[in-house]
Parts: sequence; structure tokens; C-alpha cells
Amino acid sequence: MHELHVLNPATEELVATVPAATRQDVDAAVRRAADAQRGWARLAPGDRARQLRRFAAVVDAHLEELAQLEVREAGHPIGNARWEAGNVRDLLEYAAAGVERLTGSQIPVAGGLDVTFHEPLGVVAVIAPWNFPMPIAAWGFAPALAAGNAVLVKPAETTPLTALRLAGLALEAGLPEGLLQVLPGAGPEAGDALVEHPGVAKVVFTGSTAVGKQIMAKCAAGVKRVTLELGGKSPNIVFADADVERAAAAAPGSFLDNTGQDCCARSRILVQRGVYDRFMELLEPAVKAFVAGDPTDPATQMGPLISAAHRERVRSYVPESAPAAIRGEAPAGKGFWYPATVLEGTAGDRAAVEEVFGPVAVVIPFEDEAEAVRIANATDYGLSGSIWTRDVSRALRLSRAVAAGNLSVNSHSSVRYWTPFGGFKQSGLGRELGPGALSAFTETKNVFIAIDPLEETK
Repeated sequence: MHELHVLNPATEELVATVPAATRQDVDAAVRRAADAQRGWARLAPGDRARQLRRFAAVVDAHLEELAQLEVREAGHPIGNARWEAGNVRDLLEYAAAGVERLTGSQIPVAGGLDVTFHEPLGVVAVIAPWNFPMPIAAWGFAPALAAGNAVLVKPAETTPLTALRLAGLALEAGLPEGLLQVLPGAGPEAGDALVEHPGVAKVVFTGSTAVGKQIMAKCAAGVKRVTLELGGKSPNIVFADADVERAAAAAPGSFLDNTGQDCCARSRILVQRGVYDRFMELLEPAVKAFVAGDPTDPATQMGPLISAAHRERVRSYVPESAPAAIRGEAPAGKGFWYPATVLEGTAGDRAAVEEVFGPVAVVIPFEDEAEAVRIANATDYGLSGSIWTRDVSRALRLSRAVAAGNLSVNSHSSVRYWTPFGGFKQSGLGRELGPGALSAFTETKNVFIAIDPLEETK
């Protein structure tokens, strides 16, 4: 039997050994899910919503347990991990509120009545990443369950523990057996089996653009529905008229949160030349004050990278000869640590073009709005970004001009479960979260009912 070995990224100690699902396991799970889904979809909407609220309540009762699991398997600081566990609860509650509001339309037509229904797809596969294992899994399974589907979650090989525990809590809450299953395993085995299985109606994938393209190609064979949330190289654009002190103070969190392992990381900092030197003066102490250390310490803001291999990949973007403008501190000894690093560069530099997925940012000067937009859009990605300015008109112009799915003005906020999330260009396909989250897991069925004309009476 193949096994997954889960290591604590902060200590390199073995946390758990988990059996890896095979293709046969996936096939059996799809069959169980299909059986469970039929009964789940037949429930009255209020009953389905009630069961999801119970699931949310059970998650709420186990927040600390889930957070501690996230610390051990992903190396997240405990404060971040507690927020992530709470986000799962909130997503379930938000999705439960949508069950009874998943309404169709009545469309005026001649000769009868025309109505639409949102029908569940059936069995949905959610392939979750290692950078935010809990919340991103819930982005998929919460609305999919609410819309009447069964869900199979394949967590990343390095972070299966929180997903497995959430599936156990679903059963504790009374959700039917087989409705929410977790299949830890390798991508080429369990992942491919899910994507290729004819019983899976939709695949939701969060991860690299390269793997997303492979999944999309495989889904094409069965015209399978797909939502992809992929890479990013998000700009943080600071204009001279901005509150520069506030922008510099906020910048470290925008690319160091989760140790930069975030598709929305603002790893390209574009600063207008008139305030460039002042911004750099303010940025250095802000970066050095960002606390990297023991993830179990509530004061810690940045933990380790996920693995030794990933640390080497991040390090490749910052060769020893690179003129690092700012370097933070990181613990020595065991653990996959890498310090916060700021480079000064140009728009064409490798670290300014490719997704580093680590605590590395490149600062690039620009002259005016036109150049800022050109640099911001000179990437294959388009997931997120920030615009810092006091000029409302400029904020609106840039918000329309920058090619990204999620932009913030004078803020680095990207993800709220109340609002849609997704990318332009090679950052993805489709949208998650927000008011339309449930409908993304349904098919629209149109029904026309002919009405006999009134007979004329004399």
C-alpha cells in the first residue's frame, strides 16, 4: 500500500502517515458519492440547509483542533490557522443560507409559461492545494453540497490531515455517508482518476497554471465542467499621491502572509519615481519587523515554506549575487525557513515575471499611469492586485485598466466569501465564492409549459 508522509515544515518531524488512494479507491468512492447524492438532492431545501448549519456548528466546536492540525501539517502561524478554521465555518453558514435562495426565473414567452431550474450536477471533485488546505477545500465543497451535489476532495499530498478531519466532522454532524469524502493520494494516481472518471461531473482545481492546463485538457474529453484557480503575479501599484507611509506599512503583509505561498501575493511592487526613495526607506523597517518564527507562537506572522524542495525553488530566484535591497530574519536549524527578501529590479527580471510563491518581492519604479498599467499587465497572469492613491478618478481608471479579477484600492484584501473570486488570463477560469457560488455547481434547465388559449364565449 502506498502511503503519504506528512512532515511538519517547521521541525521536519513526521506528523502522520496516511494511506494513499488508488484508482480503485477513487472508483468505489465515486459510486458511493453518486448513491448519497441522489438522496441528498431529494431533500427539501430547508432540510439541506439545516444539515449544513449543523456541520458549521460542529466545525465551530472544533476550531482549535483544526487550527492546530493546520499548524502541524502546513506550518501556518497559529493566528492564521485559527482564521482559516473559522473561514470554513463561515463558508458553510453562507452556503447554507443560499440553499433556499437558489431560485430560477420565470421568462415571459408567447403561448405558455417558461421557467428555469438549477439542477445539481451530481458528483463534484475538488482538488485542493497545500497553501491554504482548509479554506480552499471549503470554497468548493460548501457551495457544491448546498447546491445538492456530493463532493470528493483530493487534498495535496503534503497536507491531507485537515481535509480528513473535516470529512469526519461532517459525519458527526449527520451528513449522509459518502456525501463528502476525502481521497488523499498522488496527483498522477488519485488526481487523474478523479479527473478522468465518467461519474465526476465537475472538477474544481486550485494550483499551478501548468497543472491546471493538464486538468482542463483531460476534462475536455468528457466535456466535463471545470473551475480553475491558478497562479498569479499580482502588482501593488503605489502612486505619489498615496498615503505612502500607510502603503509601505501594508506592503510586507501583501507578499509575506503565508510566507508568500499565496496566488494573490503582491510580489511586484510598482512605485512612482517621485516617492520611490521614501517608500524604500519606509519599507525596510516594516519588512524587518515582520516576525518569522515558531508557528505555535501567537506573535509569529510568518512560518516556514512547505518543503525543502520548494525552498530550493524559491532560493533559485534570489542567487547569492542578487542585489537584495532588504532581507529579513528567519530561524536557523531545522525547518524549511527562508527570509523575507526584497529585490530592486525591472519589469523583465525573472523574479518579476514568474510566480515565486515565496517571501520574495521585486520593487519596480514607474513614471506615470500609462507605464504603471503597461508594467502591471505585462504578465500571463491576472488574479489580483492593489492600487494606492488618494485620487478617486485615478483609482477607477486603474481598476478598469488593470487586467485582474480582484483588485483593491488602498488595501490588499482579495478574498471575501461574500464576493466572487477568480482570475483573468492564465490565472484561471470561472469564479468561486460570492452570491453566485451555488449556481456554479448547477445546470440551468429550461421548461416551457404550453397553455391552451382561452375559448371565446358569446
